[in-house]
Amino acid sequence: MANSYEQIIKDINEHLQKSGRSYYSDFYIGISSDARNRLFKEHHVKENSWWIYRVADSSVVAREVEQYYLKLGMRGNTGGGDASANMVYCYAVTPTTTE
Repeated sequence: MANSYEQIIKDINEHLQKSGRSYYSDFYIGISSDARNRLFKEHHVKENSWWIYRVADSSVVAREVEQYYLKLGMRGNTGGGDASANMVYCYAVTPTTTE
C-alpha cells in the first residue's frame, strides 16, 4: 500500500519516539525500490533492531521525505535510487550497521 508524504512522516516520527534515541544524527534515512534488501543485506541492519520502511506514492514523494529528514540531521545522502525508488527506509545506526 502506497503512502502520502504526510503519512510517511507521521509513521516515521511515531516510530522514532519508540527508539530511545535523542538525535536525528543517530539515524540513517534512504530510498530504494527494495528497502528490505537495502536494510538487511547492504546496511547490515539486524531484524530485531530499530528500523522502519514505507512505500511512498511515488519516487518523488520518497525523495521529499528523505530530504525532510536529511535537513533535520539524519545521516544519508540525496541522489540515491532511480525512478523506481519509491520506498523510504530508516534505521538506527549501530556499530554493526554499514552506512
